[in-house]
Amino acid sequence: MQRFSCCRWLLVTLIATVAAGGEPGPKSASLPNRQAEGDTNAWLNVRDLGASGSKFETRGSTTDGSKQITVANASDFKVGQGVMVSRCNIRYVNPTLWGPGEPYIGASKDTGMGIRGYDGAAGSWIVFLLEMDSAEPTFRWSEDLARNWKGTKVPVTYDWQPLGGGVEVRFSRRDWKPGHMISFSARDQLVSTIEKIEGNVLTLRDGANRTAGDAVVRHCDSMALQAAFDRAIREKKNVFIPIGRYRLATGLFVRNAGAIAIEGQSSEDTILDISDGQGACLALDRGTEVTVRNLRLVGHTGLAEQPGAFRTSSGFSFWACTLKSCSGASINGTERVLFENVHASRMASECFISGGPYRRGAEEPKQYTKSATYLRCSVTDCAANAFNNCDFAENTSVLYCRINGAGWHAYEGSGRFIRFIGNYVRNAGPVTIGDIPHTLPRLDHYHDLGIGQAVVRDNVFEGIGRCGGVTAIYGTTQVVIANNLFINYNGNAIHASSATVHNNYPSRNITISGNIIDLTYAGEKPSSRIGINVSASDTLVHDNQIYVRGACDAKVTGLQFRDGALNVNAHDNLIRNCGRGITTQRLSGTITETADSRTFRQTGLPLEWRTSHLYRNWNLVWLKSNKPVGESVMDGYDPAALQFKLKEPRDMKVGDGFEVFPPSANWNIHDNTITGCQQPVTLTGYGSDSSFFRDNLVERGGATNATQAIVITGRFQLNGNHIAGFDEKNNPGIKP
Repeated sequence: MQRFSCCRWLLVTLIATVAAGGEPGPKSASLPNRQAEGDTNAWLNVRDLGASGSKFETRGSTTDGSKQITVANASDFKVGQGVMVSRCNIRYVNPTLWGPGEPYIGASKDTGMGIRGYDGAAGSWIVFLLEMDSAEPTFRWSEDLARNWKGTKVPVTYDWQPLGGGVEVRFSRRDWKPGHMISFSARDQLVSTIEKIEGNVLTLRDGANRTAGDAVVRHCDSMALQAAFDRAIREKKNVFIPIGRYRLATGLFVRNAGAIAIEGQSSEDTILDISDGQGACLALDRGTEVTVRNLRLVGHTGLAEQPGAFRTSSGFSFWACTLKSCSGASINGTERVLFENVHASRMASECFISGGPYRRGAEEPKQYTKSATYLRCSVTDCAANAFNNCDFAENTSVLYCRINGAGWHAYEGSGRFIRFIGNYVRNAGPVTIGDIPHTLPRLDHYHDLGIGQAVVRDNVFEGIGRCGGVTAIYGTTQVVIANNLFINYNGNAIHASSATVHNNYPSRNITISGNIIDLTYAGEKPSSRIGINVSASDTLVHDNQIYVRGACDAKVTGLQFRDGALNVNAHDNLIRNCGRGITTQRLSGTITETADSRTFRQTGLPLEWRTSHLYRNWNLVWLKSNKPVGESVMDGYDPAALQFKLKEPRDMKVGDGFEVFPPSANWNIHDNTITGCQQPVTLTGYGSDSSFFRDNLVERGGATNATQAIVITGRFQLNGNHIAGFDEKNNPGIKP
């Protein structure tokens, strides 16, 4: 699932401006043990700066226009502390106008829309989304993050128009186009500070705008914590957060820190809770060095509540979590970052995300992320990505972490020099290396420095829930995927992909070695799955085990290779009890645009690097109803214009299909063992004179319904293979 486009916008929307405030409160808890005795001035205790850390809540009553709240129990509330009060303060937040093209480019707060009337009956936080669905103009609208559209083709009157929950809106006059969207949240929450306490009456800095007899009154530590962070940075001190639940109405900034440590007393019981707020619990913004330890971060949206994506009326994908986002932590250009023993759950958006400036080849910005390490952290029950780079930050290391429930990717990003080592992953999307955000163009600096260089090794992927595996895709180079364990896996384990969606480059230079891939699955809905799938050029696949325990599983493919991948070497792999052992695919495309009788654009073929073969002298077979109807030879490919050219004219039109293959593929598939498979070897790609299948052991094993050991329909050189168990009458070992 590819929803990478929202990442850059999410980095901005996750973090809201927080005002400083709060007065000293009671001291509590000890400072970090690592602090030398007598060095108490090196740390600030947030309790000394007004943070309560209290999970206490009570009921209260408010009056429209009054700053006073009568509560059932004043308990541990103190003057100077922040509070959040539900049901008493109707307001409209985060109004955003999204463009009709790529939604995440050029979004603006200038909606020009009038909003009024929310009655609070639908809940304390409702997100409204309105999208132009025709040029008339008409619109459709939703109040549940686009899970359902409540109205469609509603004419725009430029007068007040009703939605749900009493809300009425009035559009401004502008050049509306299909795909234009406006989003906003209707909330009833009051966030303020206690100025006086008299018995059970709290006097706040701000007044309610709604009378409510059943308001929920809670502590809010956003302002006190922000004040502590700001002061620590000014005074070059560190921040200590004692055990407690610190409720956040908005995210917290760590801005321009020279060197700061933020440390909780307990990774289990020191909690930053943004379940009723929006933003990143910790947003690191520039600065030199930040260390964060021993915290639990809690949001408001788990896997079950994930809103998913929808397609706009102008044809773009949009991820609705953008509209009600929360995140564990974000990094924007901070040079050195360490998160250690930090545990996040129920985050609606990217849980840990980096999205700042980056190197462009030799061009180096004044400040950017040079090192970000996540050590012994965890992500649990989160709706979107666990770890994400939507920039090209360098030296991101995810080490010995646990991911259990991530609705999108376990890791996704185009960062450089990535290490994903020693982690445990289950119920999550793939570890995706590369994946350049599709809002970015085909930049020249990709050729100078490369992208997505990564080592993915020594991880355990257990087949519980979502099974995303490991994918190298969209421009990644220099990737090692080694010594990983896949247990009872019900999904594709490893994919070296040449796909170039959104005009990216194909991946290349990949080594896949030493992995043990158990594709056994006994659940109710087994997936068709592949152990290792290769379509990327310059790929080595060796010393892997791919198997199913017990009987052969017809839904499993061990190794799959696709035409178009050059310089592939696969050896010393052990493949057992798979429906298909080793198989090949053809590379196909479809004409999308013609410039003349020789020049066209297409979809399906990788949009190659300018330093590649550029499809010179590649063979093209034209198809009609999936049958060959002619042949051509490529003259080449223009990586700037994204155009392909034939050597000879051809009467071609949009929608014509074709297959291509190189004059020389340089495949060397040798010294592998394939046993117990229904279709042990199926070489149905085109192949070439340099495509070798040699010195392999193909043995029937327990596959009682296997008919041929090797099936060939293309040009493959077979040398020195040993075939065993295929000796019955009318059951040949090789079928050409």
